[in-house]
Amino acid sequence: MAFLEVKNIYKSFGRTEVLKGIDFELQKGEVLAIIGSSGSGKTTLLRCINFLERPDTGVFLVDGEEIFNAEDKAYTDKQIREKRLHFGMVFQSFNLFPQYTVLKNVSLAQELMRINGSDKKLSKSEKQAIKAEIDAHSRNLLDMVGLSEKVNSYPCELSGGQQQRVAIARALAMKPDILCFDEPTSALDPELTGEVLKVIRELKTSDRTMIVVTHEMNFARSVADKVIFMADGIIEEIGTPDEVFGSPKSEKTRAFLAKSLENPMD
Repeated sequence: MAFLEVKNIYKSFGRTEVLKGIDFELQKGEVLAIIGSSGSGKTTLLRCINFLERPDTGVFLVDGEEIFNAEDKAYTDKQIREKRLHFGMVFQSFNLFPQYTVLKNVSLAQELMRINGSDKKLSKSEKQAIKAEIDAHSRNLLDMVGLSEKVNSYPCELSGGQQQRVAIARALAMKPDILCFDEPTSALDPELTGEVLKVIRELKTSDRTMIVVTHEMNFARSVADKVIFMADGIIEEIGTPDEVFGSPKSEKTRAFLAKSLENPMD
């Protein structure tokens, strides 16, 4: 049984049909790279998977559990927030809170869920114990992404690459089943791109399931277990990196890859 199953996803904005029947599966511990030109539907698909957009039709299952069915129109905001916990999201533009330190950026969501969102009234000592646990967990994650010395810094004091690494730690903090990246290096200068890609490469060794929307073809080819090429709202081609990059079946895939090699930052 696949760990993630995405079935028959359609999404339109007004009269514009952006996703036109998306189906794929992902096994536990696999890394999926999604590539394609701007406007192909890559980011919309990722936003649907993370419940930032609601598909018009389709079903998502995680580890055999149906977590979304578009036919069910009655999901509450609380249910959506709970379902979103299956997925961690790292955005293009970091989306850090500028008024908080690096450590607070990583720990805040954990505190809101475990302390403010607790169903029972917590004593002062219980709150302190939970905060200490969250603090230690957050510091460990920041150490993992190479930022242990920046815990008390603010986002404005960090480089773009460092900010994105904080965003990765923040996404990991909630212990998601699947970690998602939306063009994680597109807002970075070329010299900062490598440090972020290095962190993502290292995450693969820890048996994490990941989906990465990326324009970094060399990264997709060397790190992904599976590659999806999207064009015009559909999956034009899917396979291993060797299959998609080495012997693409689709003319659209071949044209895209040829252009990407000519213009690697497109």
